[in-house]
Amino acid sequence: MFRLAEMIKKLSGASLHRFIHQDFHEAVDRMTIIDAFLFLIVHSIDKLGIWHRLPVFLGLLYLSVRRHLHQEYNLFNVGRTPTGVRYNPADYPYRTADGKYNEPFNEGAGSQGTFFGRNILPVNQKAMLKKPDPMVVATKLLARKKFIDTGKQFNMIAASWIQFMIHDWIDHMEETQQIELVAPKEVANQCPLKSFKFYKTKEVPTGFWEIKSGALNIRTPWWDGSAIYGSNEKRLHKVRTFKDGKLKISEDGLLLHDQDGIAVSGDVRNSWAGVSILQALFIKEHNAVCDTLKREYRNLGDEELYRHARLVTSAVIAKVHTIDWTVELLKTDTLLAGMRGNWYGLLGKSFKDKFGHVGGAILGGVVGLKKPENHGVPYSLTEEFVSVYRMHSLLPDYLQLRDISAAPGSHKSPPSAEKIPMPSLIGRVGEKTSSGIGFVKLMVSMGHQASGALEPWNYPMWLRDVVAQDVEGMDRPDHVDLAALEVYRDRERNVARYNEFRRGLLMIPISKWGDLTDDQEVIEALQEVYGDEVEELDLLVGLMAEKKITGFAISETAFIIFLVMATRRLESDRFFTSNFNEETYTKKGFEWVNTTESLKDVLDRHYPEMTAKWMNSASAFSVWDSPPPSPNHIPLLFRVPK
Repeated sequence: MFRLAEMIKKLSGASLHRFIHQDFHEAVDRMTIIDAFLFLIVHSIDKLGIWHRLPVFLGLLYLSVRRHLHQEYNLFNVGRTPTGVRYNPADYPYRTADGKYNEPFNEGAGSQGTFFGRNILPVNQKAMLKKPDPMVVATKLLARKKFIDTGKQFNMIAASWIQFMIHDWIDHMEETQQIELVAPKEVANQCPLKSFKFYKTKEVPTGFWEIKSGALNIRTPWWDGSAIYGSNEKRLHKVRTFKDGKLKISEDGLLLHDQDGIAVSGDVRNSWAGVSILQALFIKEHNAVCDTLKREYRNLGDEELYRHARLVTSAVIAKVHTIDWTVELLKTDTLLAGMRGNWYGLLGKSFKDKFGHVGGAILGGVVGLKKPENHGVPYSLTEEFVSVYRMHSLLPDYLQLRDISAAPGSHKSPPSAEKIPMPSLIGRVGEKTSSGIGFVKLMVSMGHQASGALEPWNYPMWLRDVVAQDVEGMDRPDHVDLAALEVYRDRERNVARYNEFRRGLLMIPISKWGDLTDDQEVIEALQEVYGDEVEELDLLVGLMAEKKITGFAISETAFIIFLVMATRRLESDRFFTSNFNEETYTKKGFEWVNTTESLKDVLDRHYPEMTAKWMNSASAFSVWDSPPPSPNHIPLLFRVPK
């Protein structure tokens, strides 16, 4: 019987090869018969380039099939999987300080100090670390010539939000010795730094035969709010008041600071005012949850109030990211339906609010599943996930402050005031600057300013000569060229270059520069740096240069990583699945999560006068003077993209 099945698989594989790009023959041969035919469907649609133009329900079907394939073939564990006695999740009905005891069969999964996983097997680039030179790549293809913005789609709160999430999820452990990059003569005069020193990523043996080494994540990769709570007991102790479950915050609504002027929050490394203001907002959210729970459940002590409030606040952050921020990032009806489907399922919010979670992930959503699902691979975030979140081009050169003492203008727009250069808003200097501005003025100014676009030649020049910080928020002695460093980091961490990255994700590779972009100026610059060697194209450059799907602020290549990992962050976490209930969150806490739909809801809760006076947009992540969307009476699933 087994031999017959193998014969059928070989015959079907051979026939499928005729319809599939030759680069995928080997991958298809490893698939089950059903998955091979599913891939044929996806691949055929990819060749036509039409999935995002299909009616919404067909687009969702395509994405669902593609996500299934990536869950089966693009999740690789790094390091050994622990074996031993399973712990009892009932002993830990709360999020631990270091992320342990979340995954029922692996107490350490997702905890601080665990390995980054992989979506694509590592590609050894040790011989290619400086080919082409990272400072040449940064200068000729990334460095900003003229600021390009995103129009009304994405504002500076949205740009800050993703950095806020990065401070929750990912950071690499470094070596103690430094290495140096020196600008080649051909670009030295155009580089703000002629050379710079930085710490290598620490390469750690895994003790496993397939992937022999990896890097450790010094943040907890769960969606656990560690940007405000920290990723270990020491940091958590620093931010808690130990009274009524609350966290420390200044009376002015911004973060407190220690004797060195460093913000008191869960994560303070390489931060700026935009991240810090969101940390402050969600500390207020946590404390408001504590007040509500204390009124409702008078028997709860400090520790219980803290634990429940952390669960609620972390879930609110995850929900805002899923059905608000991501919807603005990928502004299409298909992704609006898809992201709401992740949280509520196709049956929708009204049904779920009334009847609870019914059916599996498709009908009822990933959130509230009966048990977590890791697809046989212990939970982690991946090196490829880190790479596609390199979005520093979202940052402008300055923050345009607004005069909130004036009357609102057209579409609730405040008049412009002074411009604050971005370097004045980072680190300890930035904390001092933002204290002088105040929460409301800073938030309104960010809300009314468009972010940068993820395009070639839009990487901020000020980030090419910037002071990095250590994990304690202290400035390091050396300035770094962040654009060049990011190119180097992907190579150093053995992340596949652009074309191999696409192959690894079952996406059709490019064969010439014209496949990547229609911009002739960009094509000429690519030719100058890489010649005709499309295989050498760095991932970051490819993600910036790639033609965008209408409505997408990011490339389709980056989106495919989002497709699998956005779901994975929810479905692997028992506090979003088996423990997403009134018993774990409390009835009042569960209601708090279920009635919060957006960042605007959070802002309305704490600063109602600000949003009423200054926000015209439907989402806090789009530019605030933009008009709300026009009513569309066609059911979402049956809409056809324009």
